Order: sequence, then structure tokens, then C-alpha cells
Amino acid sequence: MSETRSDRLAVLIDADNASPKIAEGLFDEIAKIGEASVRRIYGDFSGTGQKSWAEILSGHAIIPHQNFAYTKGKNATDIALVIDAMDLLHSGRVDGFCLVSSDSDFTRLATRIREHGIDVYGFGEQKTPESFRNACRRFFFTENLLPEAQGRDPILGSKPRNPPSAAVPVLRRAIKQLEDEDGWAGLGGVGQRLGKLAPDFDSRTYGHEKLGDLVEKTGAFEIERTKDKGIRVRLKKSPSQKNAAKK
Repeated sequence: MSETRSDRLAVLIDADNASPKIAEGLFDEIAKIGEASVRRIYGDFSGTGQKSWAEILSGHAIIPHQNFAYTKGKNATDIALVIDAMDLLHSGRVDGFCLVSSDSDFTRLATRIREHGIDVYGFGEQKTPESFRNACRRFFFTENLLPEAQGRDPILGSKPRNPPSAAVPVLRRAIKQLEDEDGWAGLGGVGQRLGKLAPDFDSRTYGHEKLGDLVEKTGAFEIERTKDKGIRVRLKKSPSQKNAAKK
């Protein structure tokens, strides 16, 4: 039996707006989505500014695209990346794009690609403007891809970047959209709806690898395991709501 091929992805990295420290975590994350069949990085590698990237390119099979800064203030890197992205889009050789940058200038590129029905996955720091994050199908914060983040264990007291309570509003929205007449919603469906409501949602941002652990840690939801080994969740009822239900 032949193995079903994963989606072919074009990984385009803006070296001016991405740290080489994320490289290993980046490609591990991309492997969960599809196959990184195109791996390119754009920047001026003639000086010392991109030396850290230059030292790890071969190890990750990333092809560097040299862009000399002929004129101060003119971003040749952005232009080269956009031109290549459009060439790849119209070639039909890839099924999706991974844009690695915290620069909002790529917002229009992401929306243009998605207009063609092609998925765009963004990777950038938490400072990335909301416009770019929302233009992607999914957006991943690169802080969650760093080696120290991969080994973070909230049980041992490591401090998450955002407290679990900060995730409650978006979790509540997702559950409310899916809840049955008793207020329950399947955790799997909630996870899928979160991706649509907030492309940048990631339980790791709140210190937990798994969504179920995050939901439980907030203390704002009830969790129940079903007979078929599924998990469903609902908003905790207030004391007044519980008393009303008993009447």
C-alpha cells in the first residue's frame, strides 16, 4: 500500500525578522503540517549580521538567497521573498506556504495567496501585528518553538508567558458556538473552532502542551470523559444557576 503524501510546503524565511534559534523547533512544527519541500531564506549574508543563520543553513537544507542592501531603507529581502512566493504560487508546485517573519508587510502576501485557495501558516514573535496573524490560516508564536520552551513543565513551576486565565475568553467563545442543550462541547471540536476564531491560539502560549490540560488549569470549565474515551467540556455553572437547575 502506497503512503499518502503530505502537503508540499514552501518555507520562506525572512532572516531579518527571525532568529536562528528557532530553526529546529520550526521544522519540527512544520513536519506536523506537511512536508517542507521548499526551504529558502532571504537576507544579506555578506556581513556579520546573519552569521548565526549562515552557520546552520546546511544542517536544515535551507537555500540562502543573498540580497544586498544597495540602498539604505530599501528592503530588498522583503521584495525578493514576495517575488519568489508569487512564482511558487503560480507554478502549482506547492500546496501551502510557511511565512517566517514578524513583519506586518507580509500581510498582503498572505491574503493574496489565500485568495487562491492555498493555506498560509505564519511563524513570528508575539509582537507580530494582528493583521499578519489573522491573515494566516494558523499562526505560531516562535517563542513556543525555542529549545527552552520545548522543555517547559508548568508542574515544576516554570513560568508560562501568559497565565491560563488569559485563555478563558476565547475558550468560552469556542465552547458557546458548539455547546449542546446541556452546555457540553467536544474538546476536539473546540480545538478546531479555536483555530478559526483565533489563528494564533496555541495552548503552549499559556504554559501547557495539551489543550485539555489548559482547559482544566483555568478552573473555569467542567471536564467529563465520555464512554468512547472522548472528552467534553462546558462552562462551570454559577451557584445561582445550579440552584435554578435543581428546582
